[in-house]
Amino acid sequence: MTADFPSEVLLPQKVLFRKGAVLDFARETADLGSRGLIVHGASLEKDGRREQILASFPDRRSLAFFCRKGGEPTLDEVTEVIEIARGAGAEWIAGIGGGSVLDLAKAAAGLFCAKRPPVHYQEGGRLEEKGIPFVAVPTTAGTGSEATPNAVIINPDKKAKLSIREKSFMACKILLDPDLLKGLPDAVMACSAMDAWGQGYESFISKNATWFTDVYALKSIELISRHLMTAIQTRSDETLAAILVGSYFAGVALAHARLGVIHGLAHPLGVLYHVPHGLVCSVCFVPSIQLNREAMGRKYDTMSRTIGQDLEQKVCKMIADLNLVSPFRGKPILEKEKMIEETLKSGSTAANPKPIGREDVEFLLKELF
Repeated sequence: MTADFPSEVLLPQKVLFRKGAVLDFARETADLGSRGLIVHGASLEKDGRREQILASFPDRRSLAFFCRKGGEPTLDEVTEVIEIARGAGAEWIAGIGGGSVLDLAKAAAGLFCAKRPPVHYQEGGRLEEKGIPFVAVPTTAGTGSEATPNAVIINPDKKAKLSIREKSFMACKILLDPDLLKGLPDAVMACSAMDAWGQGYESFISKNATWFTDVYALKSIELISRHLMTAIQTRSDETLAAILVGSYFAGVALAHARLGVIHGLAHPLGVLYHVPHGLVCSVCFVPSIQLNREAMGRKYDTMSRTIGQDLEQKVCKMIADLNLVSPFRGKPILEKEKMIEETLKSGSTAANPKPIGREDVEFLLKELF
């Protein structure tokens, strides 16, 4: 037994990666049951793909849909989707969308048979009932949610953004289709991919990193850093495929190594200021590098060689080229003590290579505000 391998590896049963993969949706879900619920964003209707998916099913009545209006998923929304799925007699739940859509669908599938409300499990309650299959179809190269067994959900009453983490939440199937990225606005693609790059970076330097996670994390860093700008400029099949796979690899890495202080701080910041998660992580990236530079050791040089340039310089240039600026600049710091407390007790922060204290969180806040 080696300490350089995760004590447990959780991977999906099947990953289908090809252009147009979403059009095989009916075939890929046939063995899961005849009735299902698809959670999706507005873009699936706008680009006509919802109708294409529906037309591929022998019986259109076997499908139910839940279209999210935006924002990040809440505990009440998880309950709502579960009720809709039960009413439809769903045997599986799929998410076709960005990270919020995938997390919502994942939580609803995992808690489909649960006897307690979602908040019980978010607060650490033990889940004894097995849910129904979850199918993930990401439409952004961003959160890596398709590859993880946790769903990040907001508790509005407590103004907290926390994970419900269960092994049984892992997607049984993932469809990676580069075509789904083509209609993304530039800003969404930029923030999503920078979030994924940050996940690869944090997983690579994590206290929990192993050679297994290093392989996935480093490849995600390479793919995203080398192809993001061209993907935004050209929307070519090759570059879109690269950042989509890079995001998936980052998800595999973080699922087994956890993350770091970027995500420890990003959760309370996002809830308090209602700022998209990808943008928060993007503007935290450079300050995190500065904070962790010494603790990274040789891994900093490894990342720099992989991307062909000094890591901090490359990230700075990329953020400038993408015109990503801190949305917090010039604003007052809301609930500072609560924010610091939540960052310090975060599981992500606990995996950061440099032990994080109050002064470190204050340094990050100073850089952002």
